[in-house]
Amino acid sequence: MRLSANWMSIADDRILEFLHEEGPRSPSKIHEDGRVRFSRQHINMRCKKLEEYDLVQNLGNGVYSITEQGREYLEGDIDANEL
Repeated sequence: MRLSANWMSIADDRILEFLHEEGPRSPSKIHEDGRVRFSRQHINMRCKKLEEYDLVQNLGNGVYSITEQGREYLEGDIDANEL
């Protein structure tokens, strides 16, 4: 079971799952795919927040990749409240 933090939203799990399955993408590409059903602006805002907690990494040009810590969160191995 995943242990989310108070600062997290449901969009965060969807974004992390998407990046884990599909690899690095920009918020625009995540939105265009249609599986993460939030606006591009909201996805962009959440990616920036996830980066603050080292769950994703900005690779440049607005492209984000899931980090090892992000994968550990998805597996339920870390408590996001402790980040």
